[in-house]
Amino acid sequence: MWHFMALYRVLSILILQYSLVALASSSPLGGWKTLQESPPLVIARGGFSGIFPDSSLLAYNLALETSGPNVTLWCDVQLTKDKVGICFPELKLDNATDISVAYPGKAKDYSVNGVSTRGWFSVDYNFDQLANVSLVQGVYSRSNKFDGNELHILTVKDVAKLIKSPSTGLWLNVQHDLFFKQQNLSVEIFLQSLSAKSVSVNYISSTEVDFLRRVKSNFSSGTTSLIFRILEQSKIEPTTNQTYGELLKNLTFIKTFASGILVPKGYILPVDSGLYLQPHKEGLYLVTDAHKEGLQVFVSDLINDVPFSYDFSYDPLAECLAFIDGRDFSVDGVLSDFPVTPSAAINCFSGLREDAKKQVDTLVITKYGASGDYPACTDLAYNRAKSHGADVLDCPVQMSKDGTPFCLSSIDLSESTTVAGTKFKDRATTIREIKYRSGIYTFSLTWDEIKTLTPSILNPYEKYMLSRNPRSKNQGKLLTLSEFLSLTEGSRILISIENAAYLAEKQNLSVTGAVLDALKKAKPRSDKVMIQSIHSSVLKIFKDKSKYERVYKVDENIRDADDSAIEDIKTFADSVVIGKASVFPETSAFLVNSTNTVKRLQSFKLPVYVETFSNEFVSQAWDYYSDASIEINLFVIGTKVNGIITDFPKTANRYRKNLCLKHGNKAPYMSPIEPGKLLKKISKLYFPPIPPPLPVLNDSNVTEAPLPGVSGRVPTTITL
Repeated sequence: MWHFMALYRVLSILILQYSLVALASSSPLGGWKTLQESPPLVIARGGFSGIFPDSSLLAYNLALETSGPNVTLWCDVQLTKDKVGICFPELKLDNATDISVAYPGKAKDYSVNGVSTRGWFSVDYNFDQLANVSLVQGVYSRSNKFDGNELHILTVKDVAKLIKSPSTGLWLNVQHDLFFKQQNLSVEIFLQSLSAKSVSVNYISSTEVDFLRRVKSNFSSGTTSLIFRILEQSKIEPTTNQTYGELLKNLTFIKTFASGILVPKGYILPVDSGLYLQPHKEGLYLVTDAHKEGLQVFVSDLINDVPFSYDFSYDPLAECLAFIDGRDFSVDGVLSDFPVTPSAAINCFSGLREDAKKQVDTLVITKYGASGDYPACTDLAYNRAKSHGADVLDCPVQMSKDGTPFCLSSIDLSESTTVAGTKFKDRATTIREIKYRSGIYTFSLTWDEIKTLTPSILNPYEKYMLSRNPRSKNQGKLLTLSEFLSLTEGSRILISIENAAYLAEKQNLSVTGAVLDALKKAKPRSDKVMIQSIHSSVLKIFKDKSKYERVYKVDENIRDADDSAIEDIKTFADSVVIGKASVFPETSAFLVNSTNTVKRLQSFKLPVYVETFSNEFVSQAWDYYSDASIEINLFVIGTKVNGIITDFPKTANRYRKNLCLKHGNKAPYMSPIEPGKLLKKISKLYFPPIPPPLPVLNDSNVTEAPLPGVSGRVPTTITL
């Protein structure tokens, strides 16, 4: 009976693994262009080191939980004084551990590759002496909240024991064999000892030719692949005294001691000094020529929170697809700090055609057009959004001094144009009813004056040194509402109206009248038009005078809504817009929990649209692993929102087509993340403050007085 049950369990595991792969089987047209014509390998550098301290138990476990069954765990091998092999990202221990606290004043100087280097080195400590040393986050731009978890340094054998599936691999990287030899320690002997301990190693990589030559005879090419790791082109390889750039031109020579190469991504997709992709025929030839020599090609440095090229619009999944889903080539594997992203790219998004069928009906609504790529509300932003598959194009209507309605992200011209550097800068004023800082307002200039202004791309995360598409930061043309309606003819549109009461009462401008006038002349189908406002008074006007969908925007974060408030909303609105935090509240960029807001509103037959989804990783909670598609997935699959509002519609539209959405049983990389799960991993000492509960929307938040009337001058519209 015991043998039968054991066999049953083994078969169950194999069937599960097969089903996970089959669930998400996706490949480029014509099949994979890897050397072995199989899906690329996902290599988790130090586990999921983009979130947890590199090479920690938490990092390795998260990689195993969120990636495909064939993920390979990467371990940077260092040796201790008593010849124990440990997994640690650097030769020095001081950056990613608290060793300077455990052993204060014990830093030493060593020559590393001919350079005098000071720090705490593993070769000065027996492994037992490292028991009171804890791993910490070594990348200062990442969260340090997990530093108090007393995460111990792991041995290679510890990491090997984490591998339960035969399809999961172990990759050992040896970066400093020469240094260890100088300290009378042998990485080669350590590697040989692993076989005696029944530790199976799938890949061994090194930057040193001599090391790979020596270990080649000790490992079977059928079980362990030797990989030559390439450094920067100008760096000197110590054995041959040649630069890595020169060595890479002699693939036949590399084939004599290695079965593959690991190269930084810039070798394959080079970027110029402005961080735009250059023509990359040489990168293509590198991959195809290596494959002709029988060499696999792995690419490193796919890191979600380190921007690479503006061509990818801060979308790490798009960057990953460029290496695996090319028309002419595919690398054989990717090394990433965020292995969930390449896992999803390979199994869900590769091979998607532009005309691929949508797997979910969630609406993609733009935020000022494709304003992540071009200046907001310009012809370029709208045309890009249309080509990227947006369902609804939005126009926030502003009014000029002479009553012309036009599209602009803000009533303050200085936020999205270069007006502050023009002759109109002296028209700046402070209007407390609108905002506390001074601005140059649209109603202070005529349309003829406004259309001379140069648009300026929005940079909401500029304080993090993240700029959007600098090459096109001032391109495009501002549009009147009439021009917008002409440009978007046949498309579904959303017109948002704010500051209507102030414009009517203080500037004698009727924005609602101007919008109704323009729509009457353009004659779009009523089912193609949505009118949005935070003011019920605005939406009530359109209820009385049109059949357009009216969208009520809740301008504060809420955790719920009273029945009476929702019933009140239904008297003037057909749908609702809420912020992301009204669905998943945050503290210190960690999700706390989930609210019932979406389900409550939908139970009253009100579709719910959520804003704003951006690609920049700093716009997302840590729980989303610095990947916009993972964030979108939680809202679409986890809470079933009816639409998402985004300044990067290409990312959202591609998400809707991914093949993993076809299956009810979601693979781990496409399962909605659990809100609050990361927060639970934070120790008491580092635990962030829990914010007070969000308010509940009630009648007083919704009900307001009618709009004041406008006398005298009648708004005009410009017709084409």
